[in-house]
Amino acid sequence: MKKLLPTLALSVAATMTITGALSTPALAQNAAVVNGKAIPKAKLDKLIANSGQGSNPELRERARDMLITRELINQEAIKRGLLTNDDIQEQLEQARLNILVGAVFEDYIARGGVSDAELKASYEQIKTQFEGTEYKVRHILVEKEADAKALIAKIKAGEKFEDLAKANSKDPGSAANGGDLDWMTPQALVPEFSKVMVALQKGQMTEKPVKSQFGFHVIRVDDMRQAKVPDLAELKPQLIQMMSQDQNWQRAKFEEMLKNLKAKAKIQ
Repeated sequence: MKKLLPTLALSVAATMTITGALSTPALAQNAAVVNGKAIPKAKLDKLIANSGQGSNPELRERARDMLITRELINQEAIKRGLLTNDDIQEQLEQARLNILVGAVFEDYIARGGVSDAELKASYEQIKTQFEGTEYKVRHILVEKEADAKALIAKIKAGEKFEDLAKANSKDPGSAANGGDLDWMTPQALVPEFSKVMVALQKGQMTEKPVKSQFGFHVIRVDDMRQAKVPDLAELKPQLIQMMSQDQNWQRAKFEEMLKNLKAKAKIQ
């Protein structure tokens, strides 16, 4: 569930700047001072932290411009008397209510709004995805079958699979790691790949290229193990997230929340 947080896009902020002399002492404790109104440096730091993009001079400047833009718009709205306009007031109240609705519902779900029975039913549906055998597998992906055959010949002749994967594989996610896909279940891979993978023994490589929609694979299984099925408690956040993507479920839960609120309320 996405939080409803009103923001102004950085791209908009980047098109607007403010000029004027700012004293060094003011800038020491504030990100900016706009027409005499200070924007605290702590507000800028919080905005950057919430962005999850780390911190660098370019990002700080863009974030600072955004805060300046917000303050300019706020000041202009006051100057034009828009905050006393009935239509504007109604829209602001509606926006505030929308934010509160989302926040209250999210908190309701987080604080036990999902029953144990619901969690268990959802858990039973997905736990089979974790059962069975996991494979520690590597592959080299190339476009042409002839290239894959040549790679198989080189590996049989003594060249290292990992080195050839780094130099030749078209899979950007695994090439740098010597073709390592880490631990995978057959369900997580395309059928052509998984069918061959499960037939290999530990340490064995495919004798022939394996064709899939992505190209031709050379596959090697380094190890295998029984998959560990996470318990319900471990998967609880993912289960709730999964259920929350169902609009019918969301609607039913929201109605349930309202029913509970009304049952506790004193309404005359």
